[in-house]
Amino acid sequence: VEVVESGGGLVQSGGSLRLSCTASPTSSSVFSIGTMGWYRGSQRDLVAVVTGGGATNYADSVKGRFTISRDSAKNTVHLQMNNLKAEDTAVYYCLAVAIRVGRPTSNYWGQGTQVTVSS
Repeated sequence: VEVVESGGGLVQSGGSLRLSCTASPTSSSVFSIGTMGWYRGSQRDLVAVVTGGGATNYADSVKGRFTISRDSAKNTVHLQMNNLKAEDTAVYYCLAVAIRVGRPTSNYWGQGTQVTVSS
């Protein structure tokens, strides 16, 4: 699975950015893409995830400011980040979970996109 991110950049405190991520299966053995989401930092801390069924989960620090959405037909997720704060500065990584019939799921990560919030 190839995971490609876009949308990072530099923004002032209080501003907004939108991250996008698309997962493209590269093998016919991949049945579908399950959970997708965003993590940040060297520890890859959870930011927000959305399951294949549309359930979402957010880190407490971003609730009310960030919104994750998904286009399952395109295996694409977006992260709308509003009211950004300096502490949101990090490299953001997209995760895509590949589902294969009769086999365990596999996690695939993007290369990361830098988000910098200036105070």
